[in-house]
Amino acid sequence: MTPPSFSSFGALIGLVVAIFLIIFNAPPFYALILGAILGGVLGGGGLDATVSSMVWGIHGMTRPIFLILTSGVLVGAMIKSGSTEKIAETIVKAFGARRAISAIALAATLLCVAGVFVDIALIAVAPVALAVGRKANLNKESVALAMLGGGKAGNLISPNPSTIATAEAFNVELTSLMAKSLLPAIAAFLMTILLARLLARRKNGQIIRLIDVEDSSGSLPSFAAAATGPFVALFLLLSRPLFGISVDPIVALPAGGLACLIATRRFRETFETTKYGLSRVSGVAILFIGTGAVAGIIGSSTLEQDFVKTLHALHVHAYMIAPLAGVLLSGATASTTAGATLAAQTFAGTLTDQGIASLDAASMINSGATTLNSFPHGAFFLATADATYMSFGKRLRLIPYEALVGATSAIAATVLYLLNA
Repeated sequence: MTPPSFSSFGALIGLVVAIFLIIFNAPPFYALILGAILGGVLGGGGLDATVSSMVWGIHGMTRPIFLILTSGVLVGAMIKSGSTEKIAETIVKAFGARRAISAIALAATLLCVAGVFVDIALIAVAPVALAVGRKANLNKESVALAMLGGGKAGNLISPNPSTIATAEAFNVELTSLMAKSLLPAIAAFLMTILLARLLARRKNGQIIRLIDVEDSSGSLPSFAAAATGPFVALFLLLSRPLFGISVDPIVALPAGGLACLIATRRFRETFETTKYGLSRVSGVAILFIGTGAVAGIIGSSTLEQDFVKTLHALHVHAYMIAPLAGVLLSGATASTTAGATLAAQTFAGTLTDQGIASLDAASMINSGATTLNSFPHGAFFLATADATYMSFGKRLRLIPYEALVGATSAIAATVLYLLNA
């Protein structure tokens, strides 16, 4: 299907309206749908053409939505079995108080690598991280940044929604994109450690109070049992490059969840766990539908061509479209997932037409999308503020540091492309 064309003005107005509605606590799905309708109508199309383009955009999201929904099995199993908390606790204890910042960042990174959504991973890490931070006499800002930066790094090399959607848009293997993003992820992780240690030296930092520290309730599985689910999922995902056997993520991720339930002796709770997992990922899936509607309008507009013309007029090289698109759209949507998806869906054709390899372009977009995803109009900002008991103002002050972590990964991905070009 060749969708009708709308003006860049209409598409941008629709996106801005959606952003403002989200800032004022409108449900993101409805805000995106309304923004898409306004974008199409104001962009010069009638309602029929607008709805047609929205459906066209949503159709492109079908497989990523399917992947996200099936990943709920792994997410639910990891959380309900206590595996996320056990992995975080083990890593932090292994490093000790002296290396608390590194331990907290690594725990967040590895949970994301295991396939746990970044906001859920940080919520799981937060109680342990705050307890260790209190013992190590760290301020809350340094602990929070270690978690947030570690989550950004891990998100790049995991089967998370943004990575899945970007890989699908460029038609590249998910595991190949994860491998390509390894060096950008390492760069982001190291920058996280550096910035968190600088924040730890601030004398006016927020003290971690005793009431901020939660005691674990209930017994946790062994580390080996907790790690079984992620190990099985990643092993299946890597079976193609290792053994030439292709296992689709739609199969690999729920298989990891079932393996987790078996290893932690909670297989009898499968129905309860999968219902919980579905409840945790359904919001992301619904958001993808709204994102798809906006992507349909943007993809049907002249925004892509106008953006490219502007960069050419400014003498910006074509390869810069990828990281810049990821950065700008993640900021506009306050979401790595929505930003990476919109950027990939909109500019995949342009980037490949410019001779940029799909894998390189996907890596630069996905890395760029971790830069401005923490803006206050997004759910990620609120979720992480609640998890760390930070006020709106204190949480707001971490955004520049988080942006620097994301920018580091975007720069690393771009440099890696230039070195291999």
